[in-house]
Amino acid sequence: MNWSNWLRQVHRWLSIAFTLAVILNILAMRQSEPAIWVGMLALVPLILLLATGLYLFAVPHVARWRTARAAWVDGGQ
Repeated sequence: MNWSNWLRQVHRWLSIAFTLAVILNILAMRQSEPAIWVGMLALVPLILLLATGLYLFAVPHVARWRTARAAWVDGGQ
């Protein structure tokens, strides 16, 4: 499995973890005195989702830029 496919799979599992953390947060808010750490629980997968999502978003754009640059350099010689 190459790097991009592995990261895509991690991104999918992080989305499941984030969804579960949000559900846990909603359930904890129903308590009279919810613990603060439960509210922060969803931030860990959310930050990782942001990082992996930005990378996966940039991959096709960077590949297109590299292909265009290589074609321009090869055509210029």
